[in-house]
Amino acid sequence: MRATLRWAHSDLRTHRGEALFLVLATAGIVASLLLATALFGYATNPWQRVFTQARGAHVWLHTGPTAAADRLAALDGVESVAGPYPVAATTVTSRGARASIELRGTPELPSVGRPLLAAGRWLDPATPDGVVLEGRLARALVAEPGDTLALPGTTRALTVLGIADSAEPRYRPGDRPGLVWALPSAVPDPDGQVTGLRLADPDDTDYAVQRAVTVLGSGAVSEVSTWQQARAEAQGDNRLLGQVLGLFGLGALVAAGLAVHGAIGTRIRGHLRDISVLKAIGFTPGQVVRIFLLQHVAYALLGATAAAALVQALGSLVPGRLGDAVGVWQNLPGHAVALVSVPVAVVLFIGATTGLAAWRAGRVPPVPVPRPAAVAGGRLSGVARRALGLRLPPALVLGWHKAFTRRPRSVATVARLALPLLLIVVALSAWTTIDRFRGSPEETGLPTALTVHADAGLSDRDTRALLERDPQVAAAYPGVEVAALVPGQTATIALRGLGTRADPYPYSLADGRPAHGRDEAVAGQGLLDLLDVRVGDWVRMTVGEQPQILHIVGRSIEPENAGRVISTSLDTLRENDPGLGPTLYQLRLRPGADPGTVAGRLATAGEGRLDVHAVTNPADGLSPLRGVFVGLIAVLALIGLIELLTTIGGTVREGERDLLALKAIGLSPRQITAITVTATGCTALAAVVVGTALGLPLAHWLIDAQGRSSGIGAGIAHGPSPVLLLLFGAAAVLGATALAAVPATRAAHRRLADTLSSVT
Repeated sequence: MRATLRWAHSDLRTHRGEALFLVLATAGIVASLLLATALFGYATNPWQRVFTQARGAHVWLHTGPTAAADRLAALDGVESVAGPYPVAATTVTSRGARASIELRGTPELPSVGRPLLAAGRWLDPATPDGVVLEGRLARALVAEPGDTLALPGTTRALTVLGIADSAEPRYRPGDRPGLVWALPSAVPDPDGQVTGLRLADPDDTDYAVQRAVTVLGSGAVSEVSTWQQARAEAQGDNRLLGQVLGLFGLGALVAAGLAVHGAIGTRIRGHLRDISVLKAIGFTPGQVVRIFLLQHVAYALLGATAAAALVQALGSLVPGRLGDAVGVWQNLPGHAVALVSVPVAVVLFIGATTGLAAWRAGRVPPVPVPRPAAVAGGRLSGVARRALGLRLPPALVLGWHKAFTRRPRSVATVARLALPLLLIVVALSAWTTIDRFRGSPEETGLPTALTVHADAGLSDRDTRALLERDPQVAAAYPGVEVAALVPGQTATIALRGLGTRADPYPYSLADGRPAHGRDEAVAGQGLLDLLDVRVGDWVRMTVGEQPQILHIVGRSIEPENAGRVISTSLDTLRENDPGLGPTLYQLRLRPGADPGTVAGRLATAGEGRLDVHAVTNPADGLSPLRGVFVGLIAVLALIGLIELLTTIGGTVREGERDLLALKAIGLSPRQITAITVTATGCTALAAVVVGTALGLPLAHWLIDAQGRSSGIGAGIAHGPSPVLLLLFGAAAVLGATALAAVPATRAAHRRLADTLSSVT
């Protein structure tokens, strides 16, 4: 054992850089996987905790004020019911912020769908105008217990008594109203009612919705929301961050394992005589295998332990969502298990790949086998001979020939080096896609920047005149959005009428064509998947008691409502309901206009009669991905560097046997150095070409697959620019040649005696 440790220590002193890179790469991989685990836990567990503690309802049904919602308690599979509660849609303001709300009359703290108080207290009859705000709405209004909310257009005011967490779908400015609990006396003129159903079997949600709509009548149900929708909204971008970290972490783990395997294999080929000497002095094959295995497992264990300790100690201090996720994850039940199992799994994987390569070292015979004078298959090919005949530089021709002489080994080297480069190309593609959402939102389903809701006192003509008066508003598209029941009455979707046939809304289409004719519409991917239809089909839906039949002529990129949106013109909806008027306006701004500045100016011009919100951009929630990509690229670059150093070392050692022959035919040390540098550059160039050629289609497939699963739809992927790819490839090739220059120069200037000893 002592001799084993002494040999390992000597080898460590010789390969300090390689050991350091392996430790850092392992640390980066373990950190990525632990952060991915934290984000998955952060995405799922907080909502699940609230849902469980609140005894959340699996279905919420919004109905008209006269619907017989009491009959829902008798449905099969319904365990308990919340409500029905009277509700009224209104608008409140606080400290200059404005929000649409659903004021829900709640006589007592519910047993189903119970709000979990985070601050303040529950409703009190002694304060008849007291309310409790849902947490996300409270943050948007910058409201705290004790604050007063004003209702524009009235003299009423509401006093904030508390702030609570809820498992229901969250407040989204300009899209979904915030939830406000109040006493029934504070809802004197309800415009509907809401009922929650808690089911005995959550898997029967669709059937329960269908039965409820049948009992009440489709005309009585205005909107349906389920626990699956609420969970998906709560998980949101955190789950995507976890998927990205997990995917790249696993990819980096495979790349690191292959790099270690290649490094050990190259070192074994370069130290066959040393291994034979070890066996000759008494080392058994098992001891030789253990030398390599224990050495690299120790490197991996050091990196994994360091990463786990850093994530545990400093992870919660990282600013932004990653730090929040780690802080929550550390308090979850499975935290300790994950903190141990992830590093152990990484170390075991690296140990397994190390063992496969180290097994070859155990098979080296104790008597050194004389090396062949020439490498098998090393004779110059016809192409190389013709290239020399054309008086091309010998270093260039011989370097290219040297890089690809042994085809199986050359292919394996290129593949190992191409894997981290491929993952870097995927990361760059994802980065570019996020930048596209920010820089060209009109191409990714966001042609407008602001959404405006006007008070009932403003007519359509006056509202449009007020909006278009602003010099930075390029167009104002009137519209309406209503909830519609899908066929089968198992869910509701968003039916939108935006723009007119004379001034159509500029949808971002991925398939098909724009909707110009009567009864034509475009739909999001989420809706196509929900209804199992495709472009060209006709669909029927119900708005109240009014059926609406539309012909889907295109698929639009829909970042909102999980893509469960079907859109047509306002004129088409008016054909079924002539009295229908616009309830919102989508504003397209002129290039260079700042949405925040324009929104503030419009709110001032509207004198409190306009509710202006910026359109939510999915890229806003993906900002942490930029830092994630930087870290992942650094880890992948380290793995690529390990493989590159292995390739350079193997090329230099294998070139020692040719050194005398090259000097004998008159090549100078500089030309001999150039051969090794060229061989390394050709290998790196081949890896760049393979990594880019495979990485771009893989990135498009992964990004579009994520778009389809989220409901946005395929067609959002955007690869890096050719200039960026060219710079990336040039940096990789030039870096490889620069790293190869120093060891190649040393080898070319070795003494003849040293060269003779290395080849005998």
